Amino acid sequence: MRKMWIGVALLALGGCQAKQATNDADPALWVVKDADTTIYLFGTVHMLKPGLRWFDDGVKTAFDASDELVLELVMPPEAEMQALVGELGMTPAGPALPDQLPPAEAAKFRAALPEMGLAPTALDRAEPWLAATMLSSAPLRKLGYDDKDGAEAVLGAAAKAAGKRVSGLETAREQLGYFDRLPMPAQRALLIDTLDDLPKAGATIDRMVAAWSKGDADGLARLMNEDLARAPELADALLAQRNAKWADWLARRMQAPGTVFVAVGAGHLAGNAGVQAELAKRGLKAVRVAY
Repeated sequence: MRKMWIGVALLALGGCQAKQATNDADPALWVVKDADTTIYLFGTVHMLKPGLRWFDDGVKTAFDASDELVLELVMPPEAEMQALVGELGMTPAGPALPDQLPPAEAAKFRAALPEMGLAPTALDRAEPWLAATMLSSAPLRKLGYDDKDGAEAVLGAAAKAAGKRVSGLETAREQLGYFDRLPMPAQRALLIDTLDDLPKAGATIDRMVAAWSKGDADGLARLMNEDLARAPELADALLAQRNAKWADWLARRMQAPGTVFVAVGAGHLAGNAGVQAELAKRGLKAVRVAY
């Protein structure tokens, strides 16, 4: 479950600006089209290291040809996002979060917070899903992964510079709500898995980014989805339901002319249950773009 969580659940959490050698990447790109409508489907990674060169070649050509950019989410102003996180991710009553965990995991939780620059009690009132999200990103930031270098940030800046319309498939409230509505046992299990796998987080995301960079959608699917059967509630809430909802949106959008560049988390476009499979159920074929 950890592999899928890293790929799907990282939200806008900034980090350090560690440098790396410039590397070329060729992520996968698909297209759905009819006589007067073209929709490109691009899988993103929300946090990347600086120096990875992917916004060129076929991806840039498709983006430049598009009239508008559609992302999973257009981030609201920081103050609004912080208010939403406080509303949905914090709870004023009930047992403190560490008291909801087995003793060994509670100790890991307390020990992990100072490494994030937080007091050991800083997340006592957090819901488990929020704590898991924050803990998931912390080791990645130390390795130089940053949302400012992520695909959404790069695409959004390019769209703004080009005067393209930018919209989101979900609002911030909707996206956080997927996590907030997870049953509490599933949230606690997610947090425990996150704590147990923190030492492996860097190696996991490195393998995922390597697969993404090579355009290896099948390899990325294997990395992300091999443990889905162990957490069906999470997989349904974060992947299956959203993939179906987005496929409905895409099917409706195909009824209007124009060219659209749609960029969503790469996990949604990988494997047999991806958005492409949902589109096929609706009579639409997504074709891999060769470049």
